[in-house]
Amino acid sequence: MKKNSLKVAVVLLASSVMCSSCIGSFGLFNKYEKWQCSMTSSKIVNGIVGLILQPIVGTVCLVADALVLNTIEFWSGHSPVAENTIQQVKGQDGRYYAVKTTKTGYEIKAPTGEVTIFTHNEKDDSWSMTQNGVTKELFRFNADGTIQATLQNGERLVVGNDEAGLQQVRDAVLHENCFAMR
Repeated sequence: MKKNSLKVAVVLLASSVMCSSCIGSFGLFNKYEKWQCSMTSSKIVNGIVGLILQPIVGTVCLVADALVLNTIEFWSGHSPVAENTIQQVKGQDGRYYAVKTTKTGYEIKAPTGEVTIFTHNEKDDSWSMTQNGVTKELFRFNADGTIQATLQNGERLVVGNDEAGLQQVRDAVLHENCFAMR
């Protein structure tokens, strides 16, 4: 009786850990599932091929994610499978932009074809924007927990990493733009 209770407890504990969202994004398995659902235009063919491939390929992807890729994601902070994924994101202007995840940030392609690159520099913990060949630092995280924002005129503003700090940056940008319009 005691052995059965221990086995049940171990299975419940293991399943709770495996079903927890804190262990990773399961990027490889999700990519496989997305491919499987869209490999042909026929849902029936996709279903039949899925029944054949799922036990083998799905299991390999799931185990690789659970044991290797999610561990790398946990310790490094980024998913090795997330690189080079492209999503269509609707902007505030109602148009769709192609957002590509890169190893160091994001590449955004506007409907007009203009490309903007946002890059994270791990060395100084900063984010920069490259547009039309010109790179500008946007902000950096300081060791003391503050953020140093770079305004359009080149002025640097150090603010707290909270709502009040964000409001300070918004006010400074609004103030800067109001003077630019005069």
